[in-house]
Amino acid sequence: MRSQFTLIKQPHITEKVLLQKETENKVVFKVAVGANKVELKRAIESIFGVTVEKISTVNVKGKSKRLGLREGKRSDWKKAIVTLKEGDNIEYFEGA
Repeated sequence: MRSQFTLIKQPHITEKVLLQKETENKVVFKVAVGANKVELKRAIESIFGVTVEKISTVNVKGKSKRLGLREGKRSDWKKAIVTLKEGDNIEYFEGA
């Protein structure tokens, strides 16, 4: 069994995510590629002390990039869209 702290890598913060946080009480995290929804739910509930209602996961494919004659590819990653129970909240940055 993997550690709960290795499953969740970092919060994914965009304008769309911040709007979802305010209107729909959803937060988004970059997570380990091999993580499943059950492991993610347990990890988020124990780390942040909130109640998770639903988790949706998306595998994001890395973009192909080119610099001159050299071609490369960004890494694939996985994101988890977490719907929290009404009244629960996870603060990304406090006092900013």
